[in-house]
Amino acid sequence: MSETPVTAEELAELIVEFEKYRDRLVTETTEAAKKAKISKKSTMAKLEPQLADIDAKLQRLREQQANLRASN
Repeated sequence: MSETPVTAEELAELIVEFEKYRDRLVTETTEAAKKAKISKKSTMAKLEPQLADIDAKLQRLREQQANLRASN
């Protein structure tokens, strides 16, 4: 099975979607924690591993996008 090459535009869309997902995750989690009367510090500590993973993936996507643009 051959993979089709990803375009810079597709990577840009993926980056935007990941950024929206990250923002939504933080917003919805902090709102739920607020309703449950859980401190923001505690909530962010639990979210930090997920956010770090998302940030690492975003960084890799941005690097791929830069490499694609540089090679074109």
